[in-house]
This record gives sequence, structure tokens and C-alpha cells, in this order.
Amino acid sequence: MRNVKEIIVHCSATPEGRPHTVQDIRRWHKERGFKDIGYHYVVYLDGSIHEGRSVKLTGAHCTGHNKNSIGVCYIGGMTADMKHAKDTRTEAQKKALRSLLKYLKQQYPQARIFGHRDFAAKACPSFDARREYADL
Repeated sequence: MRNVKEIIVHCSATPEGRPHTVQDIRRWHKERGFKDIGYHYVVYLDGSIHEGRSVKLTGAHCTGHNKNSIGVCYIGGMTADMKHAKDTRTEAQKKALRSLLKYLKQQYPQARIFGHRDFAAKACPSFDARREYADL
């Protein structure tokens, strides 16, 4: 079992309300030279949770933090015109993310929850994940 110390929340940096799938992200990541999708989980607009890369494997989602983390991505994170970062989570995504993060904290109680922006000069995930999930 991997020594998971961090759970890092991401957005797909896609337009508000536009659906995308694990397969889409896998394709984008492979086009960038990744072996597979970099995230372990992806939360769709309808709140459904989909597995990306197996949690048994090191992810490819946050430089310098992949070895000991799990990457969780929600679809969205940008305005419809792609000009600005925006918290575009649907109510279903908010519920699903909280549920998934609770589950992951049960599996990895020592892990702390962060947003990608806590480790990179990015707006991702377009909200303060560390603060929002501080109670988990």
C-alpha cells in the first residue's frame, strides 16, 4: 500500500457546464506524454465518481507531490468563455466531492486535504479546498 500523506483536489480547467469524461482527460494527458490519466478520481457534473488511475499507482497530477498523494479532479473550474477561473461545482459535485474525500480520509487518516493551488501558481481547483474540507 502507498504511503498517502496528501489528497489533492483539482479541476479539469474546462468550461462551466460542459461535460467531460475520464476518457477525455486520459486522452489529453496521453497527448502531453503521460502514461495514463494523472488523476485517481474524477467527479462528473452529475456527481458521479469515476476511477482514473488506480490508487495503487503513483499519480501524475502535482509536481513534487505525486508519490505520496491521491489526485481528485472535478469537471469544470473555468467560466463558460474560458477567460477566468471559477468555482463551477454543481451541487451534485459538491456532495460527491465531500463524500469521496470523507471516504479517502477513512482509508488514509493521516492524509491532509489540499487544493492544487496550494502547491502551484494556479487557481486550480478554483476554490480553497484546504479551508472547505478542514473539518474532514
